[in-house]
Amino acid sequence: MRILVALDQGTTSSRAIVFDQEGRTLAAHAIEFKQHYPQPGWVEHDPEDILSTQIEALRKAVEMSGVDVRDIAAIGITNQRETTLVWEKETGRCVHNAIVWQCRRTAPYIEKLVADGKADLIKEKTGLVPDAYFSGTKIAYLLDTLNLHERAQRGELCFGTVDSFLAWHLVDGRPHVTDATNASRTMLFNIEKQEWDDELLSMLNIPKQILPTVVDSAQVIGNLRAEILGRPIPIAAMAGDQHASLFGQACFETGMIKNTYGTGCFMLMNTGDQLIRSNNGLLTTTAWRLDGKPTYALEGSVFMGGATVQWLRDEMGLISSASESEQLAESVNDTAGVFLVPAFTGLGAPYWDMYSRGTIVGMTRGTNKAHIVRAALEAIAYQSCDLFTAMVADCGHRPPHMQVDGGASANSFMMQFQSDILGVPVVRPMVLETTALGAALLAGIGVGVYANKEEAASMVKPDLTFMPHMDQYNRDLALYGWHRAVERSRGWVEA
Repeated sequence: MRILVALDQGTTSSRAIVFDQEGRTLAAHAIEFKQHYPQPGWVEHDPEDILSTQIEALRKAVEMSGVDVRDIAAIGITNQRETTLVWEKETGRCVHNAIVWQCRRTAPYIEKLVADGKADLIKEKTGLVPDAYFSGTKIAYLLDTLNLHERAQRGELCFGTVDSFLAWHLVDGRPHVTDATNASRTMLFNIEKQEWDDELLSMLNIPKQILPTVVDSAQVIGNLRAEILGRPIPIAAMAGDQHASLFGQACFETGMIKNTYGTGCFMLMNTGDQLIRSNNGLLTTTAWRLDGKPTYALEGSVFMGGATVQWLRDEMGLISSASESEQLAESVNDTAGVFLVPAFTGLGAPYWDMYSRGTIVGMTRGTNKAHIVRAALEAIAYQSCDLFTAMVADCGHRPPHMQVDGGASANSFMMQFQSDILGVPVVRPMVLETTALGAALLAGIGVGVYANKEEAASMVKPDLTFMPHMDQYNRDLALYGWHRAVERSRGWVEA
């Protein structure tokens, strides 16, 4: 039996999961790390926390699995995307904390790009809409604020998303690489030509010297440093978390769709070799690249998914654990007219409003914490429904079902409400950690454990299907209330 390991470096924790070649989970270990909020709307991570927790999670998961390290065929890396790090090539020391994808500090950069008429150019080349979410303006901010342009031009600095940062620090020879999926999220990468774009780099005054080499999603980039697990092991895959999840759900046919419920919610639809340009606020992205050939996807992002449940627990104290949210939501028949819009860091697709903020509407004297908790869970499903509707409008195809994964998809109340509000079945797989499974399967392809993605697909197995029970009248009424609430939240912060 050949063993595959996934490093799943997420927004709130670093995980490592050990799989056998049949796709069964042998062991998993996760370590949460601190979130830093230096100003309202700003989010940072300590790079040392990212690296140390990922190494510790890897060692612990392998130890828990009981496997012989000599049986590990390959390791795959999947990661929180857009989060931006810049480090010194000589020392590996980061010049600043990681600026997290949720961070809104570069909104003024985006406003200037839009005012200068660059929005259409950015969308045409990258498939993205101009937004502080992406890495490009984060890099520009660091170079500007820390006065690093000369050092960058001299080649003394490296930029990387988290996959690149981990590869540089974990792999022998310190390769400075990223894969095509993560490159697609920088706002600097031409997704049709599959290369860094000089015009975009010039627009943000970013020297090309600091950028990593772009590689396929499944290929050996080097070996894990031997001192980490006691022997060198091929690192054979890198992919952004949502792309790995699409792969881990075996969404290999055009039109297949999945939604991941993690810190945020991320819905992707496989569009094959076709670049579909969205007219409804969605993104076009590289789903994965194998043997130099890209597969594309439409994507919509919800910034606050499982993070909304964390907010209920950590900031509001309405629940003591995430699992308690399901019990509370089911303790009431409905929200009693309450809608919660969790726009704590703005709204993503299809609205792209950086100045929205969290809103609760419809409360009365009879509103209790169960209504608010239920409204929060329903909000996650409503936001995902907005994405689904936009995808159907863009591609003219209504998927017969939606596949789901991620930690929050374990909440059966929310998955049933998701099916009800979409009006299509929702299919939950046996392995909820499909992001990690996708990274492991890609690594398996990278070293030949699987001959191709079709062979890898046989490792993906469904578990439970939620069927819609809500009638169309009540579905329309619920969505009408949700969209009224969204309008109340929009443009709250005055620029």
